[in-house]
Amino acid sequence: MDTLTDQEKNLTKRRMVTLVSFFLLGLCNNFGYVVMLSSAHDILDTLSHSGNETSNSTKYFDGYVRECNRLSTGVILLADIIPGLLIKTISPFLALYINRRMVFCITLTFASFFIVANAKSELMATIGVALTSMSSGLGEPTLLAYMSYFDRSTITAWSSGTGGAGILGSLTYVTLTSFFGLSPTITMYLMLIVPIVMAVTFWVVLEHPNTDEVKIINNDSRESLTNSSITNKLAEKLSYIPSLANFMIPLCLVYFFEYLINQGLFELIYFKNISFSHNEQYRWYQVLYQVGVFISRSTVSFFPIEKLWILALLQAINFIFFLFQSLYSFTPSIYIIFALIAYEGLLGGSGYVNTYHNIAKKVPKEKQEFAMSITSLSDCLGITLAGFAAMPIHNTICQIPN
Repeated sequence: MDTLTDQEKNLTKRRMVTLVSFFLLGLCNNFGYVVMLSSAHDILDTLSHSGNETSNSTKYFDGYVRECNRLSTGVILLADIIPGLLIKTISPFLALYINRRMVFCITLTFASFFIVANAKSELMATIGVALTSMSSGLGEPTLLAYMSYFDRSTITAWSSGTGGAGILGSLTYVTLTSFFGLSPTITMYLMLIVPIVMAVTFWVVLEHPNTDEVKIINNDSRESLTNSSITNKLAEKLSYIPSLANFMIPLCLVYFFEYLINQGLFELIYFKNISFSHNEQYRWYQVLYQVGVFISRSTVSFFPIEKLWILALLQAINFIFFLFQSLYSFTPSIYIIFALIAYEGLLGGSGYVNTYHNIAKKVPKEKQEFAMSITSLSDCLGITLAGFAAMPIHNTICQIPN
């Protein structure tokens, strides 16, 4: 009896270590991505100001002023997502060489913070942001696929970690720059601790599947090449994608409207003559959005949602509201905007975690590794489309009186 009790305690301990590990991996994987978006307004403002052109394009309309950066933060969003989109398109069709992939992810994260910290031009900053995109874009499908070899509860831990990255990343940036007065450059140097934490978590803390399972993961591709069946396997995977449309399309739409708001409209929604500056308002919008994301990604066990289309529809309604707010500034208090931004984050986080929970429940076990990996392409595609749409929306609104 005592032996059984010890075994139960050991299993409980191992399960907790696994859940904490995936929480930290989700946190670290998305941390750089969030920091880059939180600092987008500052990056463009600082680099434009350091050149020959003015930092803001200030429009005057009969005494009213509309402040706009020369470039939309959608530019940073595209740099932060397109490389990841390309990697997510390819990754599901490649063998899951987990250790090699993780080395690549961590190296890219380290390089991205270092390059952005030393950026002297918009091009250099964009390259640094693109490396962040490559890192998170490879890390997400890799670790989601790897989770198919663990208990389903790891999805909640991972999702909660990615949501936690939103809060911690945006709040850390706001705290270091607004409260401690550190420059964006010094702040980026401090972020170099993130890839170190990710490496320790994956190779030291996480308890991996047994050796035979890992060998199966890493040998799939070699077997395919030796028996000349790689074409058949590719065709089989491609033919399975349409059956995942109920997961992929709603997730794509949720993220499209979400990031169209965040990177197309946030910087145009600001209140004059309050204690927060324009830059500070943008930073706090990002923080509150991430609070909503974290809450919804961490509470899926209490509020599971199967009809994912509802979330896409509600996010579209949010976009319409924020579009009219950016045009007419009719909301009387910034705190109302704060609450609605948190709600927007709730919808986005709920769309993410419920998608993968539904895959884990409804997709056959042998298909889950591919389904998890390819579905991660959906949010990336939605964000990319939002980035392209955000720039003309930004430029158009900047030409309209406030």
